[in-house]
Amino acid sequence: MTERPRFSVVIPCFNEAGYLTDALLSLRKQDFDGVFEVIVVDNNCTDDTAGIARDFGARVVAEPVPGVCNARQRGTEEARGEIVVSTDADTVHGRDWLSRIDARFRDDEHIVAVVGPCRYADGPRWGRYYGRALFGAVNGVHRLTGRAVYASATNIAFRREAWTGYDTGLTQGGDELDQLRRLRGRGRVVYDHGNPTYTSGRRLSRGLAYNLFVTLPVHYLLTYAVNRIAGRRVLGSAPAFRDDAGSFEATLAAGREAER
Repeated sequence: MTERPRFSVVIPCFNEAGYLTDALLSLRKQDFDGVFEVIVVDNNCTDDTAGIARDFGARVVAEPVPGVCNARQRGTEEARGEIVVSTDADTVHGRDWLSRIDARFRDDEHIVAVVGPCRYADGPRWGRYYGRALFGAVNGVHRLTGRAVYASATNIAFRREAWTGYDTGLTQGGDELDQLRRLRGRGRVVYDHGNPTYTSGRRLSRGLAYNLFVTLPVHYLLTYAVNRIAGRRVLGSAPAFRDDAGSFEATLAAGREAER
């Protein structure tokens, strides 16, 4: 009989061949000594994303309906692990990422989810300060109140038995704000500020003003609020940011050094 995995790491993908190798390499290098699986969700990729995933031993499942919530829903439905971990294809992880998550769950059986910050591994310098400020505030609220008020979809782990599904009528925010709201309704959610993921800064390529006045208020907050109130997808997804930059391992190393 095959041992049940402790973790199922779910990675939704739409044409992520340029980044996925680094993400999978960082998962292969984890120091966690238990069993875990990696599920890559092919959300209508037209590049070699699926082939790269299979080469690394990941399980590839297809989700034909476009949208990150649909992809995460499909991946979680396929998960065999006790704990499902949400991350992204343009994101890499420290060697102890999974082992730290595992330790937090083992500390308290009543914890239903462990969430953490993400930091931009590349992109403009202001992005690093932006990420630090955002998650510094999240950490401050958590320390004062014990409440996790925000989570990055690159860094959410939850017990499979506590999961109630993703709202597939949502786009941006559906796999973060809405999922966090659902998990808090099931039990205790803890925020671990010391266990970040490192994600691509490609979403920052249009500049600070665009991110402050378009991406955050329109593509994220407004879209999330309107679609949730309407109970269906009224506003669509933000534009997909894809380029030929590919690997960001060198920039990641520089980013870690700059944060010390």
